[in-house]
Amino acid sequence: MGRISGLFGVKGWVRVFSYTQPREAILDYGGWYLKKKGEWQAVSIQEGQRHGKAVIAHLHGVDDRDHAADLIGCDIAIARDSLPDAGAGTYYWADLEGMRVVNRDGSELGRVAYLMETGANDVLVTEGERERLIPFIAEKVILDVDFATGIISVDWEWD
Repeated sequence: MGRISGLFGVKGWVRVFSYTQPREAILDYGGWYLKKKGEWQAVSIQEGQRHGKAVIAHLHGVDDRDHAADLIGCDIAIARDSLPDAGAGTYYWADLEGMRVVNRDGSELGRVAYLMETGANDVLVTEGERERLIPFIAEKVILDVDFATGIISVDWEWD
């Protein structure tokens, strides 16, 4: 969902880099998990708000700058059941990661390693015999996403 990216003030507030749209929507999920030293720890938000282009938050029990500094770089996650249904034709990126990508001619293009946002459209980054970047454009490039088989069917001309 995001990560702790810096400090804000001296009273334990942190800057949050949010992957949500809009950015401040990350504050709607009060039960966060922070990944610190490889372990997930539950935390709750005491206060939070959008601040310019950033999001700032004050977490329960984090009341000074030194304690907040220990959280910089921690990833933020939420429980899966806290997410709303993605809806028809929309997907959570995490659900697409690891799926096989198969071209319309039957050739396998690899597995989805991750997705990235380019501004024009999202892009699947596949790993296999080589890395490929495939634009996530429904009905033109992305023909079908089948969670039952774990396959994303595409119409992609590649070298």
